Amino acid sequence: MRAAGKRAHAPPRRTFHSRALLFAAIAIVTAGCHPGTAEAKRMRDACDAGDAQACHDFAERLYEGRHVLRDPERAAGLFEQSCDDGIVAGCGSLAEMYERGRGVKADTARAAALHRKACDGGTMESCTGLGVLHQAGTGVARDPAAAATLYGRACDGGHVQGCAKLGVLQVRGEGLAADAAAAAELFRKACDGKVAAGCVELGVLLVSGNGVAQDEARAVELFRQACEDDEGYGCFQLGELYAAGRGVERDLEEASRYMRRACWRGYEAACPKEERR
Repeated sequence: MRAAGKRAHAPPRRTFHSRALLFAAIAIVTAGCHPGTAEAKRMRDACDAGDAQACHDFAERLYEGRHVLRDPERAAGLFEQSCDDGIVAGCGSLAEMYERGRGVKADTARAAALHRKACDGGTMESCTGLGVLHQAGTGVARDPAAAATLYGRACDGGHVQGCAKLGVLQVRGEGLAADAAAAAELFRKACDGKVAAGCVELGVLLVSGNGVAQDEARAVELFRQACEDDEGYGCFQLGELYAAGRGVERDLEEASRYMRRACWRGYEAACPKEERR
C-alpha cells in the first residue's frame, strides 16, 4: 500500500503517442519503398507518356488498391482509354465495371458491347461474360444458343469457367442438344482447372449416375473440395450426402455443419427460412 500523501506517477502518455506516430511513419515510409509502389509509379508515368498497356496495368492497380490508393472512377477512365487505344483486355475490365456499377453507373447494354469487343479481340473471359448476359437476357436479348457458342469459344480458348457454364447448358439441353456425358467432360475440365462450380456439377452427375458411372464416394470428395474453396453449393450437396448416408457414413451433426457453411457462403436454400431474403 502506498504511503498516505504520495501521488502515483501518471503513465507516460506522450511516450505512447510518440511511438504510435513513429510506427505510422515507418508504415508510410515502408509502403513508399515497396517495389510494388515504384512499379505503380512507373506505370503511371508510362501511361502519362501515352503507353496504352501501361494505362491498362495502372488501372488494374487503381481498381484493386494495390500499392496505390483505390480509385475505381479513375480506373474506369483509364480502362476506357486503353480500350480505345486497342488494348482489348481494357474493354473487358470496363465491361465488368459497367455490369457491377463500380466506378461507373451500371449499364448492362454498355457492358455487353464492351464484352463483345473484347471477346472478338481474343479476351476469352469476356466471351464467357457475354455468354452470361445472353443466357440471362441482361443487356442483350436472351439467347441460350448464343450463350452456348460463346461459352464453347471461351472453353476452347482456355477460360475454364466457360467450360463449366457450357456444361450446365448441355445437361439441361438449353441452347444445344442435351448430352450429360459431354457435360461431365466439360465439368471435369473446369474442375481440373480449379473452378469449384465445375467440381460440384460433376459431383451431382456422379451421385445420380447421369452420363457417368455412379460414384457417390468420389462425389463426396468433389463436394468437399468445392466447399473448402468457398463454393456454397458444394457445402450444401455435401450436407445432403451426410444426411442421407450416401458415399459417407450418415452423420446428422456433420450434415447440419455443412448446411450452415453453405448458408454462410451464400447458398440461400441451405439457410433457415427465417434467414432467407
